[in-house]
Amino acid sequence: MQKLSDLPKRILLGRALRSTQLGETLIPKRIALPVFASDPLSSVAYAPGEVLIVLSLAGVAAYGHSPWIAAAVVVLMMTVVASYRQNVRAYPSGGGDYEVAHTNLGPRAGLTAAGALGVDYVLTVAVSISAGVENLGSAVPFVVEHKVLCAVGVIAVLTVMNLRGVRESGKLFAIPTYVFVTAVLAMIAWGTYRAGVLGEEMRAPTAGLELRAEHTGLAGLALVLLLLRAFSSGCAALTGVQAISNGVPAFRGPKSRNAATTLLLMGALAVTMFCGIIGLALATDVKMAEDPAHDLLRDGAPVGAEYVQDPVITQVAAAVFGDATPLFALLAAATALVLFLAANTAYNGFPLLGSILAQDRYLPRQLHTRGDRLAFSNGIVLLATAAALLVWAYGADTTRLIQLYIVGVFVSFTLSQTGMVRHWNRHLATETSPPARRRMLRSRAVNAFGACFTGLVLLVVLVSKFTHGAWVALLGMALFVLLMTAVRRHYDRVAAELAAPEEPGDEANLPSRVHSVVLVSRLHRPTLRALAYARLLRSGHVEALTVDVDPQETRELRAEWERRRIDIPLKILDSPYREITRPVVDHVRSIRRESPRDAVSVYIPEYVVGRWYEQLLHNQSALRLKGRLLFTPGVMVTSVPYQLASSEAAKRRARRRERWAAPGAVRRGPVEPTAPPAPSGPPASSGPPASSGPPASSGPSEPDG
Repeated sequence: MQKLSDLPKRILLGRALRSTQLGETLIPKRIALPVFASDPLSSVAYAPGEVLIVLSLAGVAAYGHSPWIAAAVVVLMMTVVASYRQNVRAYPSGGGDYEVAHTNLGPRAGLTAAGALGVDYVLTVAVSISAGVENLGSAVPFVVEHKVLCAVGVIAVLTVMNLRGVRESGKLFAIPTYVFVTAVLAMIAWGTYRAGVLGEEMRAPTAGLELRAEHTGLAGLALVLLLLRAFSSGCAALTGVQAISNGVPAFRGPKSRNAATTLLLMGALAVTMFCGIIGLALATDVKMAEDPAHDLLRDGAPVGAEYVQDPVITQVAAAVFGDATPLFALLAAATALVLFLAANTAYNGFPLLGSILAQDRYLPRQLHTRGDRLAFSNGIVLLATAAALLVWAYGADTTRLIQLYIVGVFVSFTLSQTGMVRHWNRHLATETSPPARRRMLRSRAVNAFGACFTGLVLLVVLVSKFTHGAWVALLGMALFVLLMTAVRRHYDRVAAELAAPEEPGDEANLPSRVHSVVLVSRLHRPTLRALAYARLLRSGHVEALTVDVDPQETRELRAEWERRRIDIPLKILDSPYREITRPVVDHVRSIRRESPRDAVSVYIPEYVVGRWYEQLLHNQSALRLKGRLLFTPGVMVTSVPYQLASSEAAKRRARRRERWAAPGAVRRGPVEPTAPPAPSGPPASSGPPASSGPPASSGPSEPDG
């Protein structure tokens, strides 16, 4: 029976899913397109406007350069799509740019790509939600007046929907995305027909306004720099392309082929819509300004602060359909909604990336495990928190946020394509089949051109946007890389400290005399110490117990157990919902039911850490187990602590506090230092040590992540 305390969670997120139901959550191409491509598809709602806003600095005459900028964006888009089609075929495991760079260019390049992707995903949520709020605000004044509050509220709603699972959220988000794409294509087709066939004149709401240029008559280097800045703003249309390469595991089979097909369809739709909106914007005489209150003039006077500048797509729709028609209302509503849903690309990409990084021990272990609904819940919540903080810091201002946006995209693009060139070079060195070599040479040429092109664009973006906010994105990437490096260093240090020795040592040679249940996650020093202590106090049956949360880790544990020929039987509990506490408690209670007069002694191996932040890098499975087992009649719980080197620092701090901060210390005067305490003795019973560290996700301890 479902516990009453879980009822609100079940109502909000749905019933828990078994691990065996993971295949049911895989998505077909028709759902994958709106799930993974909603970001690049929706970016056509604001990317054309950003191009025109930059060009407006040189006056209306500079708008004539926009078709060439659109052509450059199209070439870049198709190059990136062709390049990533090679990626998803060669690396279908979902690591995306991180896996390609890490495998072919080394760990540092992989971490740089991961840092760029992480920052880009957070910005995707912030920019998409802010743009959607601004679009909706043109029709609902309350939204404009409370932009930040509304943006954070939308982030909360999207977070809940994604916690329900990828497939379920994808079905919900598919309809608005397809409505938006259909409406935009219909607008482009009808507008082209009216202008080209019927010869009708279409005028945007801003067609009658004048534009005051900040820099008139730009030429030479100044004009080139302006065009480069406009091009880099238009490259916002490429954001999110890499999400499909990260999300290949979520596709139905054949995964690589379906992902490559989705990439091609996404590129074709995005290019068509981007070029169509740019063309109609010029045909309808749309005017955009960086500071519309002062730079847009009506009858020679500025329009004033009360003027609200509508996005380009809204102005074009008003000119093509009319500003009071059902089609205009449908397109406006679909645009605002799809901009909100564009953040879903990041909600599906970031948790997958976080899971892979956690598996490689670059992020906390908690990001690797799936939640009740088989989604990476911790990654979803982390992304939502970071995006909400960014929206609050920048006041949900799209123009300010988008300056940070493009840098991370092209850092990951360039590293990924360079890594793919190395990938093909490595395979060509051993491949002898002429047809296979020809395919590899073609793929290498595509990736080499992509690496050169995206690298050039990265330089353009850095030059044109660095002082406008790109430096913030670079700083965020650097901090992310430093964080991942520190986490990996911690896990490596702990793993080396806890590695089980090949030759039996103090942990394995103690006498065996105790009847017990020893909880095991993997074979390391704390586990060997707990097993030895169980032998010492044996009075009956001795059993080692582990919970099968990750089948691969369980197989490795069983193989290591058999290799070492440990004479204690290893019992493996199945956990279809990836729980640890409940299967252990149920097993212990079943022992009590079979022998009511017997006592059950449960031994939990733990290790002690000395720094507060180390506690954050490990889960609290041991504490939860103790909390449940201590209230189970007839069951005794024993902690088997293993002190890490960092715990010595905690001991020294404690002694200093006792020496100088104890009550009456000032009156008594300084106290002579005492000798250090002897090494830890027998384990403490019926509760954890005061500073005990947490355990692993597949059992009661997690020393190496």
